[in-house]
Amino acid sequence: MTFTPYMFFDGNCSEAIDFYADVFGADNVVKMPFSDAPPDVGLPALDDRFMHAQIDVGDTVLMCSDVADTTQFEPLAGFAVAHQTKTLEEAKTKFERLSDGGKVTMPFEATFFSSGFGVCYDKFGTHWMIMVDDEAANS
Repeated sequence: MTFTPYMFFDGNCSEAIDFYADVFGADNVVKMPFSDAPPDVGLPALDDRFMHAQIDVGDTVLMCSDVADTTQFEPLAGFAVAHQTKTLEEAKTKFERLSDGGKVTMPFEATFFSSGFGVCYDKFGTHWMIMVDDEAANS
């Protein structure tokens, strides 16, 4: 069983998923605009908004979409996407890329539970916790 984060954006889903694909080295990128939905489904035919997008990174999937009705958009709150890496260098690089243009709430540094850990919001407003999986790094 797995849990898959599903994030919502207000018109910049395509830009965000491309950014995440680059940061995390995605194996696969999928994007489906609202305009691809069959007409009988009743979704708005929006070429500039995506009803679904996802990246695959190894065995992990990250999914997102734009809201169809802009009056229904609420920024993500109350959670963070946690990502573990096998090396300190990889974690630090990903943290720096994610925090560029965003906001660092805990600088990337060694902690009692990880050789490298940092918390930030990226330029899209997504809250990230990036850390080194020291057990994986030492195995």
